[in-house]
Amino acid sequence: MRVLDGVHRIRAAELRGESDIEVRFFDGGEKEAFLLAVQLNSAHGKPLSLDDRTAAARRIIASHPHWSDRRIASVTRLSAKNVAALRGCSTGDGPQSNKRVGLDGRARPLNPAEGRLLAGELLEQDPHISLRELARRAGMSVATASDVRQRFLDGRELLPPRLRDGGSNDDRPRGQGGAGSLSGFGLGSSALLDSLRRDPSVRHSESGRKFLQLLSIHPAGPSEWQKLVQGVPAHRTDAVARIARDYAEAWLNVADMLEDNQ
Repeated sequence: MRVLDGVHRIRAAELRGESDIEVRFFDGGEKEAFLLAVQLNSAHGKPLSLDDRTAAARRIIASHPHWSDRRIASVTRLSAKNVAALRGCSTGDGPQSNKRVGLDGRARPLNPAEGRLLAGELLEQDPHISLRELARRAGMSVATASDVRQRFLDGRELLPPRLRDGGSNDDRPRGQGGAGSLSGFGLGSSALLDSLRRDPSVRHSESGRKFLQLLSIHPAGPSEWQKLVQGVPAHRTDAVARIARDYAEAWLNVADMLEDNQ
């Protein structure tokens, strides 16, 4: 009978002399109840303070070490970088996992290079393995499995430059920006978008036109992104960052669905 969310509303009802109030019961354990309380109280009303959210993140890191930084950030409304820093400072001796569960509920390896190398071995054993099966057995997303298979077929390194030492950016996958880049939209993606605009089968369908519209509003370079970022008021950066993460996750799911339909 502990209140997870709505303490102030209950107090207001008491002050009005009410003896009953509508509630929603939560059925779960102590850890799950804490997660729900943090998530709800970080999202509406008078949000938790930064110190409260930081303390909550430390507790969740200890209770859910297998959760990704982004997933913990989505509950506490901290940035994923702040969560990663807190995780790095953690002195806990709890069990460590070589995988992390993301916002989509999928487990992915902490070291993505290992998953790519395993996928390469699986492709050598069975070049005709489906993307979904390859992704499942290698513990990666379908999008990553697709990139690994394309590299395998092209005879290129299975690891992109960011995952190996001394790599050349010439081998960067199409449309993927470098570490720290605000672009995330390479020359390869620009050419593909131009090709889509010229394709009648895309232009003449309602869903195709909608995708073209959504894809075309993406800024063309890092300078445009920088201007947009600098123009966000300081007190609204958390809100914009949250929305950006949600949209990014949605687009990743779209990519997975498209590749599953190949």
